[in-house]
Amino acid sequence: IEIYSLHVDCKVTSRFAHTVITSRIVNRANESREATFEVELPKTAFITNFSMSIDGKVYPGIIKEKAAAQKEYDTAVSHGLSAGLVKIRDRKVELFHVSVSVAAASKVTFELTYEELLKRQLGKFELLIKVRPKQLVKHFQIDVHIFEPQGIVFLETDSTFMTNELTEALTKVQNETKAHILFKPTIDQQKVNSELNETLLNGDFIVRYDVKREATAGDIQIVNGYFVHYFAPTEMPVFPKNVIFVIDRSGSMAGRKIEQTRDALLKILQDLRPEDHFSFIIFSNKVAEWKSSLLPATEENVASAAAFVQTLSAMGGTHINNALLAAVSALDRAEGLPERSVSMVILLTDGQPTSGERNVEVIQKNIQKAINGKYALFCLGFGFDVSYKFLEKMALSNGGIARRIYENADAALQLQGFYQEVATPILMKIEMQYPENAIEGLTKNNFKLFFEGSEIVVSGKISNELDLLPVEIKAQSHTSDLTLKEEANVKEKEQVFQNQKYIFGNFIERLWAYLTIQQLLEKSISAQEEDQKTLEAQALELSLQYSFVTPLTSMVVTKPSDQQQAELANKPTEAG
Repeated sequence: IEIYSLHVDCKVTSRFAHTVITSRIVNRANESREATFEVELPKTAFITNFSMSIDGKVYPGIIKEKAAAQKEYDTAVSHGLSAGLVKIRDRKVELFHVSVSVAAASKVTFELTYEELLKRQLGKFELLIKVRPKQLVKHFQIDVHIFEPQGIVFLETDSTFMTNELTEALTKVQNETKAHILFKPTIDQQKVNSELNETLLNGDFIVRYDVKREATAGDIQIVNGYFVHYFAPTEMPVFPKNVIFVIDRSGSMAGRKIEQTRDALLKILQDLRPEDHFSFIIFSNKVAEWKSSLLPATEENVASAAAFVQTLSAMGGTHINNALLAAVSALDRAEGLPERSVSMVILLTDGQPTSGERNVEVIQKNIQKAINGKYALFCLGFGFDVSYKFLEKMALSNGGIARRIYENADAALQLQGFYQEVATPILMKIEMQYPENAIEGLTKNNFKLFFEGSEIVVSGKISNELDLLPVEIKAQSHTSDLTLKEEANVKEKEQVFQNQKYIFGNFIERLWAYLTIQQLLEKSISAQEEDQKTLEAQALELSLQYSFVTPLTSMVVTKPSDQQQAELANKPTEAG
């Protein structure tokens, strides 16, 4: 079985990435063989299309409601069929895997399409392409086109497998608003060495970039009646933060996990600003406070905290409820904190609650009642023994986010990376306002906090014949209350994309659908049961309308009739 051609074609239009992977395979044997197509795609992406062409006949993937698809195929599964086609591979990617039997001398073409909105983190957008052909490929190429009407301010490529020879196969062409990156190594350039037929191409190919930002009230783009508004203010004073680290030291954290936690906390302590206040709560079946109150992050206090962190050891159960309540209570009674500051609790745990209150629903209610919207709660789940669903619901109900920390060599870096994302709050209580009677289907437009290096994205449909789209942003910065205003000329904005030849036409509409589905699913996590059903029904309708494989839909992959029945591709979620 020879892969004679492998193309990755990616078009990024104003952060929205549309990727098509085409693999052409021939069976050089004189009997039928199994051809496999494996793609690792970002977890944040939705698959939108898949097809196989065998000897000119096309077998498309069909996207259906998950429950209905499942029912149809449960019968097929009882005939000994393989399980789902998509599974979580690691921290950033999931694996799509399909195989089909190919007759002697026959050819098969696999084509997979997926889309995602690139999310700005720490000042950069990152496009991740996994490269793992497992053999030398005669025609191999990665083609990335980027169009950013705001202008590209910096662009870099990075890879885990580059050599000097391979660098020669990489070209970058860039002007003010466009970039084209082509990576097209010959068979010889792909080889580990000239004697062995082994490939060097194994790992990540990454494109990072950022855009110019001139308008204070962000940038508005409009295509076919849909708008997207990007807002990422720069050069703002940073809010002092009051942060309590709630650290699990139960028995299961023993060994490498507690070591990595210590390493990460020592680095995080160095990153605290002098105007920040902080404290630690350490828990197993008992809850211990490092100090009775939050302390300013002076050199002396940070050194004393570092000495304390060095002594962390693991034993005992997991009393999450009381540990979090103790953190909230410490913030409630704290005195002398800066008047305009941001308070947050960062929980790190690796297990289920095993001590004290064990009912996760009761814990969620207790914490939500105690926090009462005053502070943000971030939950980090270490490894796979945590109830991620529980942590995610708790974080999302309290203005924060949850993140799984994978138990790899880089766990300390993952912890630190997470902290860096939330370390510099520069705005709070952000309201993005648009004319009510003129916009439909507006995505989330109120945000508790904005962190430096990220970006707020709001999208919607301009309902009537508007000539001007006025926007108003209200927010609080460390020093003042802000009101920013902007007016977008609809016709002018539409013009920007008219003459771009490689833009797929309705990309803002698809971006809007992608964002709406993501937000409906996120909202349903912390919603009451009856609301949950409504939110999921809305997300399902959009997933089917725009053909996205989301946690509510399945793609049915059909195969030639002489082979095993169809298979299902489902979207895995972090909560399993």
